[in-house]
Amino acid sequence: MSVYVVLFNARTENEGIHSLEMEGRQLVLMFEVEDDATRFAVMLEAQDFPTASVEAFDPEEIEEFCESAGYEAVLVEDGTLLMPPEKAVEETTWNPDADPNEIARLKLEETAKGSFQDASSDEMDQIRAQLEKLL
Repeated sequence: MSVYVVLFNARTENEGIHSLEMEGRQLVLMFEVEDDATRFAVMLEAQDFPTASVEAFDPEEIEEFCESAGYEAVLVEDGTLLMPPEKAVEETTWNPDADPNEIARLKLEETAKGSFQDASSDEMDQIRAQLEKLL
């Protein structure tokens, strides 16, 4: 079974996934039906979002991504007419013109703000793996 998510700049180095902020939680919508996801993407564009595309993924892949990024995956069942919020957030975490190398550098700096002196070998290996994924 596949689920469908709304992406911006799909299949580029600067790909972004659409998420909703609700009650302080970041939600990624996983649509059961491609037509429902496409309808939602069209409604986003009508609200001046960048052009979006709908892509099929294995649900586990999206759930793993969400877990690693601090998001929550939400399944939108077949036939659910979901309307985008009337108001978009003022500042997104995704920039369609961002340089992927600059993003990686900023994330590295953010990670480096923490103290590595007390980090265990396993923690250092995990940080190294995350940095390698960025590059």
